[in-house]
Amino acid sequence: MLTAAQLEELDRDQPAAPAKKRQSPASLKQQYLAYIMQRIEDYKNSLPRDTLLTLGDVAAEELQSGSDAGQFLLTEVLMQEQVDKVIIDRLNLADFKKWKSKHRNLREAQRNPIRWQISPSDPVAVVLRRLEPGDRAVVIGGGAARAAFLLAAHDLEVTCIFSDNATADAVEAELSAESLSGQCEVLVGLLGGSWFPALPQPIHVVVLDAEALGDLEPERRKTLVWKAQQLTAPEGVHALVASDRTIAPEAFLSLYPDWQRLTLPPRKRSGKQVGLGGVLLSCPPFRARHEAGSQQIRA
Repeated sequence: MLTAAQLEELDRDQPAAPAKKRQSPASLKQQYLAYIMQRIEDYKNSLPRDTLLTLGDVAAEELQSGSDAGQFLLTEVLMQEQVDKVIIDRLNLADFKKWKSKHRNLREAQRNPIRWQISPSDPVAVVLRRLEPGDRAVVIGGGAARAAFLLAAHDLEVTCIFSDNATADAVEAELSAESLSGQCEVLVGLLGGSWFPALPQPIHVVVLDAEALGDLEPERRKTLVWKAQQLTAPEGVHALVASDRTIAPEAFLSLYPDWQRLTLPPRKRSGKQVGLGGVLLSCPPFRARHEAGSQQIRA
């Protein structure tokens, strides 16, 4: 993730050019292989166990019929590879050349915030210029789910945390349909409780659904936000967002006493209310805040 100072330096040196990322996304070949493996796993997870076991029988028969002598060492690796080939044939997955021709246009469209009903002046869209491929993001609450698609399309490693299975299932289905599953993990748990997933650190951007925060009791809300703050990189950002204009993310600014509120571009008014508005907050560039926050929670 680019710091604010690095972004300003890039803008000063090349004001007309987009900020150049220090990290590069995975190659198209790597992305294709990840896409194939994800589709295979999604297909396996959709099958009942009995049906899944029959794939092994089909794979074994194909291996036997394809061998010259009809005999070979049937290893676990060989069987797994053959099962994957059977699934690829059943799903009629495109080869690399066909996939590549469609993927570039698809990914370009997915990187446009408007595709996900996010305004270019919304917090999640504004912070995109600072994010780099491989940065980590956490999206908390169903109302912020659309941010996960946009961040995944920009090659971030995204973890979604929802409080209900229905939202999780819907998001996973959309990720699969958009070929973004490889960039996003979806978890379900009780928000604000003792449970919080063990995530790779640091987290560079956290998107919090203000409506989900408002539904929590004050102590649970404080605990949830504090745990997310603990994982956030220095100068990382939190976006408090809401799709409902009657919900004010600003109501939770008291949970960020030592964070800097970043200025957002003016929001264009239109007849169609589209967006994921809210506030964008920057983590202090030091870690001493953690001990103080821990004492505040215990108090």
